[in-house]
Amino acid sequence: MIIKNIESKIKLATLLSVGSLLAATIICIAVSFFAYRQVVNSRKSIYILDKDVPILAQQTNMEMNRPAEYRAAVDLFHSLFFSLTPDDEHIEYQMKKAMYLADESGVLQYNNLKEKGFFNSILSSSSVLTLQTDSILLEPDKKFTFYGKQKIERRSATITRSLITEGYLMDIPRSENNSHGVLITNWKTLENKDLSHVSKNTF
Repeated sequence: MIIKNIESKIKLATLLSVGSLLAATIICIAVSFFAYRQVVNSRKSIYILDKDVPILAQQTNMEMNRPAEYRAAVDLFHSLFFSLTPDDEHIEYQMKKAMYLADESGVLQYNNLKEKGFFNSILSSSSVLTLQTDSILLEPDKKFTFYGKQKIERRSATITRSLITEGYLMDIPRSENNSHGVLITNWKTLENKDLSHVSKNTF
């Protein structure tokens, strides 16, 4: 009788040990799985400090955000190229930055304007040129069409011109001078004509 009791206690202890081992193994696997998922999910979010206040910023898929970057690159290039002040150093600085965003087609237009005395006329007339972007149309083949208005402020008049250009976009490695990693190619001006010419009182 005593022997049977001992055997049953040994069996019970064995079952409890095996059961505890299995339960511990299952718990460890479950904890590891949930911890892994937690790490993966946490990598999808980053925090930005705004005046010492952490703000959650969700990471987005690069391809989902690419159209916005294309528009930003096109807008930046046109702003650099067409928003100018009567300062030769400023014009040179703007053109230098713009040329990092376009291929030889941008250089060609710059040289054509330079040969025609466009930049000298800005200096001699003390003109201030500002560009307003109306819209940027993107097509599936990475072709873009830019629509905008350029205002030319002179001492004698304010001129508003319509500006329409087109070109193609090519993905390139990001750099300090091209943070969006977008190169404008085959760029050309389709329209650049006066919309209004308002004279100023000179007395």
